[in-house]
Amino acid sequence: MEIATINYVREERGDFVKDALHRDIVVIGGGIIGAAIAYYSSKAGLDITVLEKNELASGTSSKCDGNILAIDKDPGFDSLMSLKSQQLVHELSKELELSFEYRNPGSILVCENDTEMEAAQKWVQQQQEAGLDFKMLDRQDLRNESDYFAEDLFGGLECKTDSTVNPYMLTYSMFYSAKQFGSKIHTNTEVKNLYKNQANQFVIETNNGTFTANKVVNACGVWSPVIGEMLDVNIPIKPRKGQLIVASRQQPVGLRKVMEFGYLISKFGGERNVDPLTEKYGVALVFEPTESQNFLIGSSREFGGFDTKVNHEVTKYIAKRALRFYPEMADMTVIRTYAGLRPWTEDHLPIISYIDEVPGFYVAAGHEGDGISLAAVTGKVVEEMISGKETCIPIEPLRYDRFKERVIS
Repeated sequence: MEIATINYVREERGDFVKDALHRDIVVIGGGIIGAAIAYYSSKAGLDITVLEKNELASGTSSKCDGNILAIDKDPGFDSLMSLKSQQLVHELSKELELSFEYRNPGSILVCENDTEMEAAQKWVQQQQEAGLDFKMLDRQDLRNESDYFAEDLFGGLECKTDSTVNPYMLTYSMFYSAKQFGSKIHTNTEVKNLYKNQANQFVIETNNGTFTANKVVNACGVWSPVIGEMLDVNIPIKPRKGQLIVASRQQPVGLRKVMEFGYLISKFGGERNVDPLTEKYGVALVFEPTESQNFLIGSSREFGGFDTKVNHEVTKYIAKRALRFYPEMADMTVIRTYAGLRPWTEDHLPIISYIDEVPGFYVAAGHEGDGISLAAVTGKVVEEMISGKETCIPIEPLRYDRFKERVIS
């Protein structure tokens, strides 16, 4: 049975925080990143409390696909970080009590022309040199992959280690196991104010009472800057909207994740040879079959604040782009469309870092469209940082201070 520790702390303003529930570590954010932090930290014996302003997995984690990818990561640190996360998710598929629809079919990128094939060959070579399981595919390989591919596609590339999950179920599964290890999960608990008191503890005021903590982890995704502002920490994350279509898989179009090579160009901000509106909305083919026998079609990328309304013009261009690669999809049924927000950083790497200016404060956010892919390794790294262990991947490229240095230079 949990015994509440009542903490009476004098604030800088001179009054008292009455009936504040004291915790060692508070994680703010109940999405997949918060779930991974709670799981790995509580498994390691840390005292973890999670605060989520709505329901678990109700934000970005509920409005995305479920891919654990290395195929779309920059060769080097980025792809190796993804490979480590893939290995951890494979382990989670065996150790978590609740199933999360884990499959490991690999994924492919398809190319429209010779220019993309040349770029794909360089991409594959770089990934192979980094130690990843990549290979090129020719026209016949694509025909063997799916009869539904457009006949004029030139080829593509494959990453055999890529896997897929149900992001809802992975989030819930990690939270479920975290609770078995002693984590305390508070939903519908919104952080209204966060500051440090004279005892050097964090005071966390919520709509469901006040907590104090020795350490705080900000895992709020696109909302991380709001929490950062409470401590005068500027977190350079912006919401980047993306839309998906859910369609009925009336025919076996394909068995694994498919993206166009132009998706990489769109993701990293390059110029593509497409019509102006496809370019404007960052539309590129993403095809993902689900275990429920439907499939997801995407994707788009645009900055527009926190608006998550579906733009039907964008939906039209996503569908049009899908038909370029799968012409016979035209007769298939659309079930629904939805939009979510990706937490974007300018260098496309997340911030997984302690904050020197506020001792005890950590940030784990900014994964853009890779939150599902990188959740496991993020949770593992945060636990290792808090515990003072050697981290399973280098953390220098992920530190918060990298943005401050860029401004100074």
